[in-house]
Amino acid sequence: MMPWMLRSLFICVALLFAAAHPPAIATEPDDAWKIWQSDGVHALMRHAIAPGTGDPANFTLGDCTTQRNLDATGQDQARQAGDRIREMGIKVDTILTSQWCRCLETAQLLDLGSPTEEPALNSFFQDRSTRTQQTEQIKQRLVEIPDGQKVVLVTHQVNITALTDIFPRSGEIILFRLNNNGNDVEVLGRIMP
Repeated sequence: MMPWMLRSLFICVALLFAAAHPPAIATEPDDAWKIWQSDGVHALMRHAIAPGTGDPANFTLGDCTTQRNLDATGQDQARQAGDRIREMGIKVDTILTSQWCRCLETAQLLDLGSPTEEPALNSFFQDRSTRTQQTEQIKQRLVEIPDGQKVVLVTHQVNITALTDIFPRSGEIILFRLNNNGNDVEVLGRIMP
């Protein structure tokens, strides 16, 4: 193959790769914390480590003994996240949380204020039929947040993935803002646990 053909092939492959892989969002800790300090930036947090997947067959909302819950590592993870958020000077005005015990406990252990239960943040892992409705309800709730206020939403992987197309780790924080009158979620950064 001629050198110019190899160069052309390389350029085509590079362009195809770039088109398939848009620019990365901020994942460097310093960059992400600066982004979070900006106006209009909110945070989605997947609950801290709760070993297992899904929930037991006897799951009952409000009865933590029937649910998958945080273990000691998850509890420490949530406390450390709250400590780091305060250390970085992030003032959180509202904490919305799923009603699942692992999310409620994560929100409480962050110690950033009193969490408010938000049913639209509840997991739809077992019943995907409510995915679109719950996702739209969350967007609408965020549109109603007064300018200048910061919200942390503590929820589940499926809910975060529905909003952002990101499959987050336990305890991961996804920074985002709403654009286009609340119709679009723009992911700005990720803070790993």
